[in-house]
Amino acid sequence: MVWGVGAVLLAWLAWGPVVPLLAVALLCVPRVRWWVVDRVDVRPRPAAAVGAAALVVALVALAIPDGWLPIPPAPGAWAVPRYVGRPADARPIATEAPQHPHRTTGAAAQRPGPLGLQPEVETAWLHQRCGQIAPTSEGALVARCEDGDGSRLRLLDPDSMRPTATYDLGPASADPACSADAFYLDDHDRAVVAEQRTVSAVDTGDASLDLSGTWDLKPWIPYGDCVVAIAPDWSGLMWWVSATGLLGTLEPGSGRVAVLDLAEPVRRGIAVDARATYVVSDEALYRLTAGPDGTPRTEWRAEQANASGSAPVLLDGGAVAVTEEVDDRLGVTFLARDTGAPICRQPVFEEGDGSTRSDLASLGSGVVVANNHGYSSPRSTLLGFTSDPGIARVDLVDGTCVVRWTSEAVSPSSGVTASWPTGLVYAWTKRPSLAGVSAWYLTALDAGSGRSMWSVRTGTGLAAGSDGSRVALGPDGSAWLGTLAGLVRVRDRD
Repeated sequence: MVWGVGAVLLAWLAWGPVVPLLAVALLCVPRVRWWVVDRVDVRPRPAAAVGAAALVVALVALAIPDGWLPIPPAPGAWAVPRYVGRPADARPIATEAPQHPHRTTGAAAQRPGPLGLQPEVETAWLHQRCGQIAPTSEGALVARCEDGDGSRLRLLDPDSMRPTATYDLGPASADPACSADAFYLDDHDRAVVAEQRTVSAVDTGDASLDLSGTWDLKPWIPYGDCVVAIAPDWSGLMWWVSATGLLGTLEPGSGRVAVLDLAEPVRRGIAVDARATYVVSDEALYRLTAGPDGTPRTEWRAEQANASGSAPVLLDGGAVAVTEEVDDRLGVTFLARDTGAPICRQPVFEEGDGSTRSDLASLGSGVVVANNHGYSSPRSTLLGFTSDPGIARVDLVDGTCVVRWTSEAVSPSSGVTASWPTGLVYAWTKRPSLAGVSAWYLTALDAGSGRSMWSVRTGTGLAAGSDGSRVALGPDGSAWLGTLAGLVRVRDRD
């Protein structure tokens, strides 16, 4: 009987949830059930020993410091492929996007990503989700992480993937929109982060995290409201916006704050170029500049038919793109940056089956949008279930919107990240599984054709899901993402 139980256990580890279901189905056959009953040893001592051993293993795992163990996989590794496709050739994308003078190491799209050359997958169990990851100019990683105990910054060694320093930010907000985009690295490698109604700058040098400065926004933001997003403009002035639509600037040196009340809810991030700042509310897209005293001034306001699911994205040729749902169908809208005049709108995906809550990826002349319809929480992708499929590229060509391609890949919540040096678009995807296995992949799509070049399995089970974390690219060509349990790195084999 011990051998039989061991065989079922090994089969469960290899093939996942379908094995216990088959075992239960077999027990419904009388002859099989009688055979099992005749051989069952009901003595409690072995069961107690197994339970005690499991408890010891759990306690040891909790006692080991964060990052020293890989993320525990869920059963079912043999039921799903490890790698699909073949390596891609780098096909760089030419864009007009300049380097921001007050951000470190450039945007994620300006970094290379893995090409799929025998990709290695490594994980670190951090017991928390790190939704935003940014590399410093020295190559270290700064991650903004959250769990039930609160929110914190973590400095991570990119080689060992272990934390070297932690800075507590305070209790996590009950509102998921609060501080979702309120984090960036400035040109001094400081992590500038907003938590509720406070903005802090944290030094990341010398393998430590030390508070460099803090600015209290409570006199301008009432209790119950919170900072949704922050970003520096080309002059170094910090722009911030709250969930209720209070839009302000913060001069870091003097601490001077100036505020404009948009009186419209805001849930998405801020975009800036050399001349203006762009903010999208639930009702309109704004272009703003700062007056001599820092007070935000509206240059134009373009009404939205519905709340945008994405932050504004700036494109070549002086256009800005956002998403909105019209007549129950998701679409990408392009507007002129100078005037706010609408250029065109392109529906994507099917009516009633498309929505997004993730950022657009800029490809210079167009954007890539991921379909998040059907995703409500990590529970919606348990077992073999997925959200609705769809990743699409929409280009602006001679004043007309053109759907360049559409992919059936499923990216439940993490959106897409483009790499201009490689010409690939990276998505955290999930494959449907009749065996009930939750298998997650990093998938690389060709930016020109939308063809899925390769996918590598990054984990199985609930802990491997991302729940809105963003794929980040490092200067060494690695792709990083924070899952519900820790950190995943994918890189080409040397």
